[in-house]
Amino acid sequence: MRLIDDAERRARLARRHALAPQHRVADALAATRAMTVLHATEPATPYLSLFARIDSFTRSDLEDALFESRSLIKQLAMRRTLFVFPRELLPAAVSSPSARVARQEYGRLVKDLERGQVTTDGAGWLAAAREAVLRRLAGGAELSARELREDLAELAGQVSWYEHKPYGTVLHVAPRVLAWLSANGDLVRGRNAGHWRITRPLWTRTDDWLGAPVDRCEESVGYAELVASYLRSFGPVTERDLLWWFGATKGTMRHALSDLHAVQVRLERDQTGWVLPDDVDPEPPVEPWAALLPALDPTALGWKERDFYLAPDFYSAIFDWSGNCGTTAWWDGKIVGAYVQDDAGRVELIVPSDPGPAGRTALQAEAKRLADWFDGEKVTSLYKCPLVTWDRSTAIPRT
Repeated sequence: MRLIDDAERRARLARRHALAPQHRVADALAATRAMTVLHATEPATPYLSLFARIDSFTRSDLEDALFESRSLIKQLAMRRTLFVFPRELLPAAVSSPSARVARQEYGRLVKDLERGQVTTDGAGWLAAAREAVLRRLAGGAELSARELREDLAELAGQVSWYEHKPYGTVLHVAPRVLAWLSANGDLVRGRNAGHWRITRPLWTRTDDWLGAPVDRCEESVGYAELVASYLRSFGPVTERDLLWWFGATKGTMRHALSDLHAVQVRLERDQTGWVLPDDVDPEPPVEPWAALLPALDPTALGWKERDFYLAPDFYSAIFDWSGNCGTTAWWDGKIVGAYVQDDAGRVELIVPSDPGPAGRTALQAEAKRLADWFDGEKVTSLYKCPLVTWDRSTAIPRT
């Protein structure tokens, strides 16, 4: 097996993720395709992920792709996470990881509805709710979860959420029903009633939004298509990476690799990785580059085995206890720190180890570029690197 060492993997990352300045791409669709998907759990993340990969990105570029051309679609998929997908991958998503999420959500809803005494027949209640929602949204209507709940008696009811946990609460069931219908491919998040830093989705029927129902395929076919795209973006990847990213079973992932005739390669630290059969040629080096990525960016989260771009002793500074990360600062293919915004929206770099003169200059340039784009607006995130709460004496001064 050919060895793809850490340096070559970082060169692949720089090019394929459109992060090295000379390898940035032209528009939101090209950048999303480069990554396979963008994380969209937090409203600002897709915007900032695209800004890092496009020289002249504006907020309206993403909104046009999502709401006008509809070349990009938000979809609940792997690990019950919200992603931005290129439209051509939506059938594969709805038929495989989203279908898995929909089945899980359906089972939980049935149990919670009956346990919460909303109904004695959870399955029947959900069937009636689905029919009522689709009937109300027929013809292209776009409504918020609250509007649908207030309009439709079939969505009335409250259930406990995270019962017996310190953060447990009682919530309306309607948003969970809409999330299930989205995972199932019946509904899609349409226009945003908020703004780029606040998500208030208006729900609409998928067939109206896209002009036709989503084409379905066999689950194995859907997974194979998504795994192929993931390998193109992130390969080489280990089996553990695949399981982490897709939240699927070993059998499902091995079946997809077999269907794709994926090729094994050697990695450092005595690991074995997988690439597509036409992707085994050596990757040339890339000039050193800097990037600032938002919380939950897929480059930071796309692998479970992260030693080739994150020093093991620095892991606890970047990822929290649940495996999520906040903002990250990158130099020459490695995470070297994070960034924060001050009250005026300016960008402050938190980089504990001196990256040297070239690294400092490149990171400062990216910080200024990002601060200029923010133009005084401040993004808040639930996900913060532990590093940003540590000693700020490690900050690289602004120039």
